[in-house]
Amino acid sequence: MAALSSLGRYKDFGLLLARIGLGLSFIFLHGYPKLVGGVETWKVVGSAMSNLGIDFFPAVWGFLAGFTEAVGGLFLLLGLFYRPACLLLAFTMLVAGMNHLAMGDGLMGAAHAFELLVVFVGLLFVGPGKYSVDKR
Repeated sequence: MAALSSLGRYKDFGLLLARIGLGLSFIFLHGYPKLVGGVETWKVVGSAMSNLGIDFFPAVWGFLAGFTEAVGGLFLLLGLFYRPACLLLAFTMLVAGMNHLAMGDGLMGAAHAFELLVVFVGLLFVGPGKYSVDKR
């Protein structure tokens, strides 16, 4: 469609919008609630690592998941330490998706985590765009 073909000139703005939306979502809807949930929440979240054969220190893993989602979301939003943040967020979504499958939620229950895994891997390759702190 000819009317939409000119939008390609604004790909950096599109990346900025995606970064802001995903970043805010991960800060306030995913990471922050896990961080303020305290040790009991961290243990529940961290127990997902048992799907990878890691059964020790579930509270530490749970805290790290919340921290990764909150701080990684902030870094994503700013475009700061962008690729490492995407990598850590992708791994967190892999563990979350595997946990949904292990809990018997099926592919529909794990779909959101796996979709975000694909998004973060894609963003890892694309980079933060022109409107970012990491801009070169």
